[in-house]
Amino acid sequence: MTVPTLTLNNGVQIPQFGYGTWQVPPETAQDRVAEALDIGYRHIDTAQMYGNEEGVGAAIAASGLPRDEVFVTTKLNNNRHDPERVGPALDESLEKLGLERVDLFLIHWPLPMIDIDFVDTWRAMEEAYAAGKARAIGVSNFQPSHLRRVVQEATVVPAVNQIEIHPYFTQDELRAVNSELGIATEAWSPLAQGQVFDDAALEAIARSTGRSVSQVVLRWHLQRGDIVFPKASSVERLKQNFDLFDFELSDADMGAISALDAGRRIGADPDEMSWVPEG
Repeated sequence: MTVPTLTLNNGVQIPQFGYGTWQVPPETAQDRVAEALDIGYRHIDTAQMYGNEEGVGAAIAASGLPRDEVFVTTKLNNNRHDPERVGPALDESLEKLGLERVDLFLIHWPLPMIDIDFVDTWRAMEEAYAAGKARAIGVSNFQPSHLRRVVQEATVVPAVNQIEIHPYFTQDELRAVNSELGIATEAWSPLAQGQVFDDAALEAIARSTGRSVSQVVLRWHLQRGDIVFPKASSVERLKQNFDLFDFELSDADMGAISALDAGRRIGADPDEMSWVPEG
């Protein structure tokens, strides 16, 4: 199956669907990513915070796939916001991944409550981008006010904003701001950390389309234009999640899923997130 691609604001092509490695333990990361690549996934999302970059890199190396066929994202850890630490942090990630550059490097959280301004962190990200260590740079969990400050005060417009999105938290306002600024939207926790599986409305749509609930929700994301990369606990689920490109949801089904929005976060509020690991 052919995964659709989107064009980022600097011309880089990004697969709209991929494999997320959040909560994938370091000791199993290589096997899980290898399985995903074997199925046909070509977009792998990891982060310094996840602790599994080495496994991701080992799987990519062992796959034998040409480097330009696998899109790799990693993210800056919360304890590396000091501008002097950004470049070395990316160098460390590149070493663990076994790559000369990543395709996308993100600030993981804005951390507006700490004493380091995320705009200063972003300027250091721009330096890493100018040095060719990343094909694109972006942000994660940035709110409209955070995005507007970066766009107004820095030089490079973020290529993406990776944010929590699922049927119970559709983030339409923030998605609109992303679009206004030319920033692509990526969705994390696209299945609401499993909460979608017990939803009667989603089960009804799944029955009517002959698909699973996860396929229905992931297809909703794709048709909205989100870039999405669910994690999976088994090869069977990896395969099922990837089987999305030979059907479409009707306008009525799309509307019914969007109507489930309750403004309900599952993850942390970016305006209040201040956790910084030691080290």
